[in-house]
Amino acid sequence: MNRSMMTSAEATAPARARARAAAEREARLQHAASWRPAVVLGLGSLLLAGALYAGVGTGLARLAFPVQSDGSLLHDAHGTVRGSALLAQPFVGDGWFQPRPSAANHDPMAAAGSNMARSNPALVARVAAATAAVAAREGMPAAQVPGDLVTQSGSGLDPDLSPAAVQVQVARVARARGLSPAAVQALVDAQLQAPRWGLFGQPRVNVMRLNQSVQAAARAR
Repeated sequence: MNRSMMTSAEATAPARARARAAAEREARLQHAASWRPAVVLGLGSLLLAGALYAGVGTGLARLAFPVQSDGSLLHDAHGTVRGSALLAQPFVGDGWFQPRPSAANHDPMAAAGSNMARSNPALVARVAAATAAVAAREGMPAAQVPGDLVTQSGSGLDPDLSPAAVQVQVARVARARGLSPAAVQALVDAQLQAPRWGLFGQPRVNVMRLNQSVQAAARAR
């Protein structure tokens, strides 16, 4: 009888081993089936949202707005990039229209305003000094100096000026360039931009584009 019981146990051992192996395989298959959809979904989302969407969006932007998508770059007569119509930069000399002052020193990597309140004595002193300097440069009373020639924009990189701020510089630029005031005024008028869609913003002149046109006119005369 003992021999029969041992024989029965020995007979069922391989079956149990096979059952255990089958259970382990099933567990491994279920585990693989649980993470595979997550991996596929993640890779698919990365491909669609990270690559395909970005590629299509960039391609359409370049087709619809070829100049803007490249940064609205301005080139000289030789094709060299001289700046961007979106960013102000400083100009040295009387033959250039001057942009707004910049708290960031016209550095695109440090775009910022001064963050000074109107009651700040340092701001009052700086504006007073700038007003006196502009009045002396343009030969005009300090009380008539447009505000945007002595105040900084929020970004410190605003490329636009009000028509009034450009107008007071016409005589100086014309004299330095050897052009007539009427000719320079015509260049200013050509760069005058109305409020967007006639509703948003104020009339403005892009100083970067204006200086480029002034330089071209001076060379062509």
